[in-house]
Amino acid sequence: MSETTRRSVLTGAAGVGAATVLAACGGSDDKGSTGDAGKSKKGADGGQTQGVQPGGTTIKTSDIPVGGGKVYKDELVVVTQPTAGDYKAFSATCTHQGCPVSTVTNNVIGCPCHGSKFSALDGSVKGGPAPKPLTPKTVTVSGDTITVA
Repeated sequence: MSETTRRSVLTGAAGVGAATVLAACGGSDDKGSTGDAGKSKKGADGGQTQGVQPGGTTIKTSDIPVGGGKVYKDELVVVTQPTAGDYKAFSATCTHQGCPVSTVTNNVIGCPCHGSKFSALDGSVKGGPAPKPLTPKTVTVSGDTITVA
């Protein structure tokens, strides 16, 4: 017969409370988000991503258009190719109010919430209410694979 201790009761209660909070925060307005970790992930335009690997996010170089880029919502990263062979990556979280950026067109990263614009070259603010540039990420290119960490 096991003895119930105060610590085991408190630990169990904390776990239930944490699970409740996580379940309440797990909702999303993102219609494309399924919450199924075992399924393949899709980029903002519906294209397949390689997902998160132990060293970071890996992406095929051919997935990133010159003068544009792709937003990977699940990984919270935006990857750009301002000029041929020059890959950049930034946090996909707008510095204004934390909305995810959604587009990369003509070397400009756009946030749909309040119209902030960022440079695809260096993440600097190009317009809108954003107070700071997007946070840069480390990009490593090996053959036809980009790793973002």
